[in-house]
Amino acid sequence: MTIKLYCFGESGNSYKAAIALELSGLEWEPIYVDFFNGECRTPEFCKLNPMGEVPVMIDGDVTLTQSGVMQDYISSKTGKLGGTSAAERREILRWQFWDNHKLSGQAGTTRFLMNFLPEEKRSAEVIAFMQGRLKAAYKVLDSELAQRDWLVGDKITVADLSCCGYLFYTEPFGFDRADWPHIDAWLSHISDMPGWKHPYDLMPGSPADRA
Repeated sequence: MTIKLYCFGESGNSYKAAIALELSGLEWEPIYVDFFNGECRTPEFCKLNPMGEVPVMIDGDVTLTQSGVMQDYISSKTGKLGGTSAAERREILRWQFWDNHKLSGQAGTTRFLMNFLPEEKRSAEVIAFMQGRLKAAYKVLDSELAQRDWLVGDKITVADLSCCGYLFYTEPFGFDRADWPHIDAWLSHISDMPGWKHPYDLMPGSPADRA
């Protein structure tokens, strides 16, 4: 049965689930959600996810929300992209929790403020504050990747796919790969994986579609 992923290309959290599905080899299809016209808040969509968020993943009678849960499900279902021990799985969770709180949570908000919010509503002070928090997160990630190719163990895992979720987007939000050589090399390792695709090639919906 084909897995359905309710998503849109501009969503970094959707990308975390989509790239995990793609690299795992599972059969799946993206279902476009018109986020910018409020589809996530409609009663019909909220039956899928009362939180009113993408992504939502449906695999038969299993419905999942939150990208980290989906990544864990994909890893468990396929035996791929996970750790080789209980200790490694805990380490994967540690990075996923860190990413949600320190990296993706800040990057998604900052990217939205700088690119998708009407210009007159953008607060320079808030953006500067968020970029300061992001810089601290980049330092942590770059320092870790100075010591290893992958965040956990000796191969790619969903820890990597969680933390890279927003870093392949080219809209400005305070991240320049050239400033962080170890992150840059790590992102290249990920994009060199067979089956890797950019978010806008993997899921429907991009800024160009709304231009």
